[in-house]
Amino acid sequence: MKRILVIVAVEAERAALGARCVASPAVRVVVAGIGRTNAAAAAAETLAEARAAGTPFVAVISTGIAGALPGSNLSIGAVIVADVCIYAEEGIALPEGQGDMRALGFPLGDFEGNRVPVDAALLVAFRALGTACAIATVATCSGTDAAALAVRTRTGAMAEAMEGAAVVHAARRAGVPAIEIRSISNTTGDRPKQRWDIAAAFTALARVGDEILKFAQS
Repeated sequence: MKRILVIVAVEAERAALGARCVASPAVRVVVAGIGRTNAAAAAAETLAEARAAGTPFVAVISTGIAGALPGSNLSIGAVIVADVCIYAEEGIALPEGQGDMRALGFPLGDFEGNRVPVDAALLVAFRALGTACAIATVATCSGTDAAALAVRTRTGAMAEAMEGAAVVHAARRAGVPAIEIRSISNTTGDRPKQRWDIAAAFTALARVGDEILKFAQS
């Protein structure tokens, strides 16, 4: 049996994974709070505590709900599996537009620019859940068409959330394989025109919880 660390932002996401997943001794679900600082800190703290106790985790999964970006053709209630996690904001504002960390000239980590790699074996293990794609990690959610298009254009991502790259990054620093898996709860763009169905997204997260439990028990 594998020990899996799952990081979510809010209690409702934890509950949506399902009672069997949450109660399993093989799965630790941590409610970190909203945003990448909370997420990275919770992941790093929990991984360090487990290692010190001699009960290390073999994988870290960032999960929860996400917003579909323009042109992604993602349906609300769909599950997506990150093939890369991308920090959307880090970089430099230039006259010609936003530049990423390559333009700034400093590295964020042992990866190129703003693109945090996910673990290849975890991608293979979970990709049957849904579309494999880039997921952007944002500090500010896209509540205008211009903002949503900018994230899509700058990162090439199909969806945005607020924690994934930070969790995968923290796990990478600790030498633990990690990945981000999301369900789509809403469209992005002008706030009054957004479509939301959190219930459908939570139903989809139950499938994610089932797969996490199956993976832990394999």
